[in-house]
Amino acid sequence: MKVLVVFYSMYGHIYRMAEAAAAGAREVEGAAVEIRRVPETLSEEILGKMGALEPQKAFSHIPVCTVDELAEADAILFGTPTRFGNMCGQMKQFLDATGRLWMSGTLVGKVGSVFTSSATQHGGQESTILTFHVPLLAHGMVIVGLPYAFAGQMRIDEITGCSPYGASTIAGGTGERLPSENELGGARFQGRHVATIAAKLAGGR
Repeated sequence: MKVLVVFYSMYGHIYRMAEAAAAGAREVEGAAVEIRRVPETLSEEILGKMGALEPQKAFSHIPVCTVDELAEADAILFGTPTRFGNMCGQMKQFLDATGRLWMSGTLVGKVGSVFTSSATQHGGQESTILTFHVPLLAHGMVIVGLPYAFAGQMRIDEITGCSPYGASTIAGGTGERLPSENELGGARFQGRHVATIAAKLAGGR
């Protein structure tokens, strides 16, 4: 049973969440977990002006995902930062290249799940995940979120991400805030939850 974690990260926040989600998935017996990043669409000049080149070195060793790898997975967790309440352009461009998988129904019945980040507490985390679900549903995927069984999303003693739609983190206006232990815990729970469901579905096929 193969679980694929596919992410885009500009400053490393989503990469940290992707690692946590992968760690959670690996806790499920029989799960083979791989992490991939989507292709970058911005030039090095622009990334340099945005101060993103140095942070991206931390995950430059992660292979770039191909569309064919989606077909090989039983479950896919997608990680994207929020851009105006929606997924980032890099992730959208990657999904736009999956038309032949849609035509052949390749992803029908596979588990799909989403986690995200935003600069501020109310910066569009929920809308990003919910709108991301639309293309996954078009592909016929089985949508899995972050159930309230992860009690960390009920916390009110600290500012934190995570909702029933998926794990999330708050990065701060300049990316100065790293994912908290609670947010990473949500990503681990989601990864484990997704892999558990995928294993059950795979066993029934």
